[in-house]
Amino acid sequence: MRYLLILSLLITLQASAQEKYTLNGYIRDSLTGESLIGASLTVVDAGKGIQSNQYGFYSITLNKGKYQVLVSFIGYQTKQLTIDLSGDLQQNILLLSNAAVINNVTVFSRRRENQVKSAQMGKIELSMATAKALPAFLGEVDPLKTLQLLPGVRNAGEGNAGFYVRGGGPDQNLILLDDAVVYNTGHLFGFFSVFNADAIKNVTLIKGGMPAQYGGRLSSVVDVAMKEGNINKTQIDAGIGLIASRFSIQGPLLKNKASYIVSARRTYIDLLTKPFISKSSEFYGSGYYFYDLNAKMNYQFSEKDRLYLSGYFGRDKFKFNNSKRSFRTEIPWGNSTATLRWNHIFNKKLFSNTTLVYNDYQFALTGAQNDFQLNLSSGIRDLNVKTDIDFYPAPEHKLRFGAQYTFHTFKPNVLNGRQDSVVFTPNNANNKFANEYGIYIQDDWEIGKKIKVNMGLRYSVFQQVGRYTAYQRDANGNKTDSVVYGKGQTVRAQGGLEPRFTFRYGIDEQSSVKAAVTRNLQYIHLVTNAGTTLPTDLWVPSTLRVRPQTGWQYAAGYFRNFNNGMWETSVELYYKTMNNQIEYREGYTPSLKDPEEEFVFGKGWSYGAEFFVNKVRGRLTGWVGYTLSWTWRRFPDLNGGLKYPSRYDRRHDMSVVATYELNKKWKLSSVFVYGSGSAMSLPERFYFVGGVLTQEYSSINAYRMKPYHRLDLSATYTPTPRKVRKYQSSWVFSLYNTYSRLNPYFIYFDQEGDANAGNLQVKAKQVSLFPLIPSVTWNVKL
Repeated sequence: MRYLLILSLLITLQASAQEKYTLNGYIRDSLTGESLIGASLTVVDAGKGIQSNQYGFYSITLNKGKYQVLVSFIGYQTKQLTIDLSGDLQQNILLLSNAAVINNVTVFSRRRENQVKSAQMGKIELSMATAKALPAFLGEVDPLKTLQLLPGVRNAGEGNAGFYVRGGGPDQNLILLDDAVVYNTGHLFGFFSVFNADAIKNVTLIKGGMPAQYGGRLSSVVDVAMKEGNINKTQIDAGIGLIASRFSIQGPLLKNKASYIVSARRTYIDLLTKPFISKSSEFYGSGYYFYDLNAKMNYQFSEKDRLYLSGYFGRDKFKFNNSKRSFRTEIPWGNSTATLRWNHIFNKKLFSNTTLVYNDYQFALTGAQNDFQLNLSSGIRDLNVKTDIDFYPAPEHKLRFGAQYTFHTFKPNVLNGRQDSVVFTPNNANNKFANEYGIYIQDDWEIGKKIKVNMGLRYSVFQQVGRYTAYQRDANGNKTDSVVYGKGQTVRAQGGLEPRFTFRYGIDEQSSVKAAVTRNLQYIHLVTNAGTTLPTDLWVPSTLRVRPQTGWQYAAGYFRNFNNGMWETSVELYYKTMNNQIEYREGYTPSLKDPEEEFVFGKGWSYGAEFFVNKVRGRLTGWVGYTLSWTWRRFPDLNGGLKYPSRYDRRHDMSVVATYELNKKWKLSSVFVYGSGSAMSLPERFYFVGGVLTQEYSSINAYRMKPYHRLDLSATYTPTPRKVRKYQSSWVFSLYNTYSRLNPYFIYFDQEGDANAGNLQVKAKQVSLFPLIPSVTWNVKL
């Protein structure tokens, strides 16, 4: 950190000794006014360049003179400017979208040479045009499912929006929506993500070489930016599908100063099925639906200041009644977030963003049968403040530094119930509280034409604070003593340094090699007793008993473009270690005890190779991704202390994605995926003990399900009206699982025959979820 500060000072002194001036401003969409994240500004004469930041801001310092400047962004027309830099110049730049000129789809919104020339590894920016062009499950466009088609990113199961990156668990992915952490990304028990594509501007995935500005997770970052709202005119987007409809409206509030967007979505399975369930049916009153609402507004109150206020609110509600058995259950869960951001330009080289964030995740379950009732609830709530500062001392350097603070409130699994007049109450109802601090600095440094590095350092601390009571127990689990911590009193503080370093060496204009080393700390953990991310999983903090997860990741890769950037190819190798991993002990069953007392701790490691071929231009676009990987776990208290394949282990994983523009009206897309079967434990022996059939399980994850593969197809029809209309519409026809592959979802064992008759047989049976599913969606834009 000291080195970076000294370097910054020397660069600034050197620049001030020469006659240099700064060109700065914003790069935006000419039609909507949306800022363009990662747009490229290249100074042709000087051989220098810069990319716009998350808010479209850029700054570059050059010698006095005239320059030819090219401004480009994939999916937009390149703009050429002549700049006379005889003094500091503020220049806002507007780019015209290709969609306003021709019907065009871009695979990934990044520069063709970016994967070769950037020092960043494993970073991909996904455009919503790509996600909307691909076949969608039940017609619902899902950015997270599109990310699952990339090498190194594994889906969590049939139709599931959860994902695993390079052998890490689902909790090891930092998922942000306008800087607010999203703790549960799934609707419909994970089959849809919470992200409404109509409200999303950009999705960035970083799976290797995580920059120092991000912290708190081991595996990856998914940074989702919401649209800001069309500042030039009112625009309406809507869509009607088989199970859900959506509606978005955006437009100006004050001319050239303020805009807004509101986007809503709701399923209507409950409304469609309700008329067909009679009041006399034993299942009357059962149903399921989800809804979500995105809203955002921004206001520019000076040339140097702009405010953004955004929010998300989503809920799932599942209800099941069985009057015949006098049983009923209700499960609501969901996320709420609010983000207030202030952009300020201190001077032509210094840009800051200050953010206040509130986010809340809640889960509840109520079940009742006759006179017995059971209630379960859990959740997590955060209050966060952070400041990020971008400093552009010279074209060869872009420095970023900042600090953040988060106050966490954890609500553990609170279980209570009653039987007639008898009430059961838990002994773990107390919330847990924690402070999390982080500071960082990083430098994107272009040493020469061939060498570029991104180096950073992060320091973080996680402090569990009271109110809290720590109990001591004897060998039988009985409480023998306790220590009481008052409000705000430190229970335990844990933290450390997180160095981040990536390096690029350019072989020539079309190829480069890269390497990265990163260390990450993770202070909050998702503990699950199942193979997929369900809303019943429990978020827990680092405490007296639970240590932070720590991980080192090493990666190296070769990157090459062909045919003037039409084809992008890459090979990446990685090795990752993960310490202080958490699982439930063997034989765990939910109880009234504090869940921490049921945890066991161990380590994990993963390694593999990722291959990627991507065609980015032409009528036919798409990519092929393949991953060969191994993921292991070892826990002293599980599996006899021997290593075993993680539930996230998948030896082979392949995706083939293609989009073909047949003509101006028809666009065809296909997705084929193949993956090795998921690891699982199965009973190997069955025998009777006291007349009860008992099973003896294998070692952990000793078996695998059948391989998973599926083909999806879609066709998008965009009519070309003879007369000019005020609206544009399109139809999307899709087939999910075209050849109706019965992919395994889980395995169970069924009994046939009679033990007394000597013909009892126990057979394994497979449950599959989705055969061929056709869908149609009508979209309209005004």
